Amino acid sequence: MFGSRPVPVALAGCGYWGRNLARNLHQLGHLAAVCDPSAKILKEVRAAYPGVRATRTYDDLLADRKVKAVAIAAPAADHYALARKALLRGKDVFVEKPLALRVAEAEELVELASREKRILMIGHILEYHPAVVKLKEFVDAGELGDIHYVYSNRLNLGKVRQEENILWSFAPHDISVILLLIKAMPVWASTAGQSYLQHDVADVTMTCLAFPGRARAHIFVSWLHPFKEQKLVVVGSRKMAVFDDVVKEGKLKIFDKGIDWKDGRPVIRQTAESTLFFPEMEPLREELSHFVECVRSRKTPRTDGLNGLRVLKVLDACQRSIETGGVPVRLGA
Repeated sequence: MFGSRPVPVALAGCGYWGRNLARNLHQLGHLAAVCDPSAKILKEVRAAYPGVRATRTYDDLLADRKVKAVAIAAPAADHYALARKALLRGKDVFVEKPLALRVAEAEELVELASREKRILMIGHILEYHPAVVKLKEFVDAGELGDIHYVYSNRLNLGKVRQEENILWSFAPHDISVILLLIKAMPVWASTAGQSYLQHDVADVTMTCLAFPGRARAHIFVSWLHPFKEQKLVVVGSRKMAVFDDVVKEGKLKIFDKGIDWKDGRPVIRQTAESTLFFPEMEPLREELSHFVECVRSRKTPRTDGLNGLRVLKVLDACQRSIETGGVPVRLGA
């Protein structure tokens, strides 16, 4: 469609995370315009990216025929409306997680993108992390055996948000990776949360997901924690894997550990530990490059609208569980 020429992408929202999208899109040669309500931010955009259009009006971006796609990094509450408007104006859309705040809205966006024959991609950035890509290859090859359980900790002190709780801010990353590895939707979700800093905005949540068969997962997220931790542990019937995104080296390790039964007695098996190596790549750069390639080729993104919808359905069940004191909520119920 565009060959190897730049694909003009407009960015809606250039705040805390949007700045990273702007930087990568510009370095890739695709940033055509930026929209943000802040005059201060637009001034910074003009200084950093001469020649890139800067405007406070979203409709200005959509009216520009040169703009072929829109990347949305606005507050989560605005994702649905901005994505819907862009799709209706014939633009391909990249939207940061979550796709929307309501399942019905996400379903509408997926249907709209399909009807308008537009690309709809969700920013589940960890699915583009080279360590996660390598881990998925390992799981798919059966190296870990059957997955027994997965746990994920995503903890830090700040950044505290007021428009969304910790579940919606942090957990989509972990949910997307767990669904990627287990390749199934949970049967039920149970989430306990507590608000310590703000009324009715959970700062800490602990989630348990039950999958078909015996696979289980739990997710612990908090922005009220003494240190930063971003760790995913996968325990299989043959081996175990640990992805630690905080350490600089050895982010992905495989442990040949487990329990064997000999003469009717459990015996600990602890043999080799190995580090898996992968190319040093910025996940966001890989993610945005994939989006642009999908716009060019019209192929379905790895994290398409249906991917975003699945994650949202899990988030919705978790949120309903929080509101009932942690009672398990069946998916689809």
